[in-house]
Amino acid sequence: MHTTRRLLDLRVFGALVLAVGVADATASCSSDGNRELGGEEDASAPVPDAVEDGSADGGGLADATAPDADPVEPDASQLPVVCTSGSCATSLVTILGEGFCVLLQDKTVACWGDNANRQLGRGPDVDTTPSGTPARVLNVTDIVALDRACAIDKNGDTWCWGTGPWLRTSAATTTEHTPVKLPIPPAKMIRVARSSTNAGTACALVDDGVLCWGTNVNGQVMVPVPGAAASKAYPPTEAGVPPGAPIRDLAMGDATFALRDDGTVLSWGANPPIGRVSALFPDPYPRPLALTDILQIEAANDNVCGVAGFAVYCWGRPKGTSVGGLPPLDRALPERVVIPESVVFVTTPGSVNNTSNPLRGCAIGASGSLYCWGENGRGQVGDGTRTYALSPVKVAGLPAPVAQVRTTPLATCALLTSGRVFCWGDDSLGQLGGGQLRVASLVPKEVVLP
Repeated sequence: MHTTRRLLDLRVFGALVLAVGVADATASCSSDGNRELGGEEDASAPVPDAVEDGSADGGGLADATAPDADPVEPDASQLPVVCTSGSCATSLVTILGEGFCVLLQDKTVACWGDNANRQLGRGPDVDTTPSGTPARVLNVTDIVALDRACAIDKNGDTWCWGTGPWLRTSAATTTEHTPVKLPIPPAKMIRVARSSTNAGTACALVDDGVLCWGTNVNGQVMVPVPGAAASKAYPPTEAGVPPGAPIRDLAMGDATFALRDDGTVLSWGANPPIGRVSALFPDPYPRPLALTDILQIEAANDNVCGVAGFAVYCWGRPKGTSVGGLPPLDRALPERVVIPESVVFVTTPGSVNNTSNPLRGCAIGASGSLYCWGENGRGQVGDGTRTYALSPVKVAGLPAPVAQVRTTPLATCALLTSGRVFCWGDDSLGQLGGGQLRVASLVPKEVVLP
């Protein structure tokens, strides 16, 4: 009951805050990927009119006055991966464009999919042709953490490849054929912005706090200096995180989110999707969200989803159009997405469709069941259809519970508790990892891990 009470109080508070923000809009509120993606599947599958014109209420979004059942309070952690074969993954991430990487049980990294920016890390002798065959990234071993095309080894050294803010030159980004070591202190994790407007920005969690570097278009590196170019590359700079509980996770899209051990989250960057009322656009000052009891959070472009009180909330990308030069506020604050059971993990790829509601995402229930919703023109929801999913649908055909899930705009991959990986959706760039290109699937297919 206490969790439900917190959620009810939160929704009322959020509604009041949003009302204030809208009333004061004139004074106080105002694809991931680098190229057009093609394929043999038709991306223009029809969607319901109410979705196409932006008038749908989202289906899966809870009304602030609707009663909700008391959630079962499960173990807050994700289900563990227990390897049952030699080819076994222990972690799953997306890369720039349409592709994925996994951390294998032997502490190496394997990637597949889009390679337009050398994000597969296969060296200068391999061209930029996409690959549907997962293969190991060159020269990275003893890896303990992974994000995008970056890996942290057992010594805390950070290695990155492909295109990104790798601190190699004065340029905001460079393209590396093989992994290069970043000149930063030993890191516990690295996050590279999944952002269409600020892809040259990254942050790392180190012993002394959070370091951020790269372009400052969205105020994610530092408080903007009058007259300074936001698009130039800035060196690693300590984020102005106020004192509080230790930070245990980071998420980056057009804004940055720092999750503390006490379940609170600080946000800074573009507005939206910072998820709080602010008069600054962008807002470079780390300040807390209204949500509490947060277990996990993920950002992509200007869309964000998080798990709070074992329920899913999403916010950010607006459905409306600018009014008076200010961003619309229809999704500025967290909105509940109704899932049939308590949730321990959520992911979002952002969206290429600014009128769809709800935007695409997937969530893992406490039971290990997987639920997806939103855009489905390529079968990326995984329900065997191409029908836009107005509310979350359970993904069938997975032979074990799900430990992690990641999404790109056109495909979805799930890491099972057995260490096997299954993907579905578009395969024009080999993102399903089946060893071929253009073999799309409306249902989960197993990835052929090395």
